[in-house]
Amino acid sequence: MEEKFAVIDTETTWDDVVMSIGIVIADAHTKEVVDTKYFLVDPEYTRGGMYSSALKMAGIEETNVDTRENVLLTIDTWLKEKKVNRLLAYNAAFDRNHLPELRAYKWCDIMRLAAYRQYNTKIPAEVECYGTGRMKRGYGVESILRMIGEDKQYKETHNAYFDALDELKIVQLLGYNMETYDNAIIGSR
Repeated sequence: MEEKFAVIDTETTWDDVVMSIGIVIADAHTKEVVDTKYFLVDPEYTRGGMYSSALKMAGIEETNVDTRENVLLTIDTWLKEKKVNRLLAYNAAFDRNHLPELRAYKWCDIMRLAAYRQYNTKIPAEVECYGTGRMKRGYGVESILRMIGEDKQYKETHNAYFDALDELKIVQLLGYNMETYDNAIIGSR
């Protein structure tokens, strides 16, 4: 039984290159935060992107700035030290494709549970879904947190650190154990 998992989020430049990475390690049973890290990838973060203004937000204890190679080595070492084997992300294919250095981990897509009626019982009856149970529209992080969370005015920051925390909140609100996320595994290891 896994004791911990991590939620990871990335932000990219205008050229679709990773400029920041936020990671939250959580206890697999309580879903509470165990540890966090936030990285700016240098020099990529200086190139600019749609959410560059959110890169250096207040409330982040420590920001690590380093080259992509060093950032990914640090992340991999840290995850191994913490005995994390599973990475969760919302629309995980995006983050996994942008972080091939971390493909050895078991990647699970939070959206595969949050956007499907059979897993997300808080999807209102009037919301249009495909025959598969997936919502036809409105299943981004912001929409889902407004739907299932208490803050009906919630706005996504588009800062990788805070977005990873928000994605963990979705995991907490859905309430599933890590075995259920086996239904949301993407890619091959």
